Amino acid sequence: MKIINTRSLAIADIKTITFSRFVDHRGYFTEHYRDSDFRNIETFSKLNNHFVQSNESYSRKNTVRGLHFQWNPYMGKLVRTVHGHMIDMILDIRIGSPYFGKIILYDMPCEYKDGMGEWIWIPPGFAHGNIFLKDTIIEYFCTGEYSPGNEAGISPLSSDIDWTLCDEKLEKIFFKIVNNNPLMTEKDRNGYSVNDWKNSQYSKYFKYSLTK
Repeated sequence: MKIINTRSLAIADIKTITFSRFVDHRGYFTEHYRDSDFRNIETFSKLNNHFVQSNESYSRKNTVRGLHFQWNPYMGKLVRTVHGHMIDMILDIRIGSPYFGKIILYDMPCEYKDGMGEWIWIPPGFAHGNIFLKDTIIEYFCTGEYSPGNEAGISPLSSDIDWTLCDEKLEKIFFKIVNNNPLMTEKDRNGYSVNDWKNSQYSKYFKYSLTK
């Protein structure tokens, strides 16, 4: 696997990893994940467990998913766009975090002809979602298996989300989509507000000190 670079986003716990694709007249080949290469990245060398579940999702244009999270077990996610155009959404839900309630968006388009691909790492302690600007396939590796009854979500439509860290261009794209009847589940629409989550009995599982 040829890793080009890694970097931290506005909330430093969120990382991106860019890797090469080898493109020629036939198409492309890439090693998009190799465990030994990821273990050389400080963030992943500290993980107590490996990825235990891999998911693939197809979403139609103007779909909004999230913002989801899980405890018992915690679930960190390594996410990439396979083809299409995803904007990833990450919200800090760690009680006591200086970034609690703040959201960032990260633009992740990907076409087959591109000479590189990109992962984004969302550790436990963050609610995660996506918006899609075209029909899109994504893949994500998880550090915990799906655990029904130990999951919840914050509605991306919640009025008390703090957008001050978010790229203004991506924020405008998000609100343009959500103001024009996006494809969403009722469960996602009716998720917690940030304040309701803070007062929930389950928020104790996401104290800042526990997820650092």
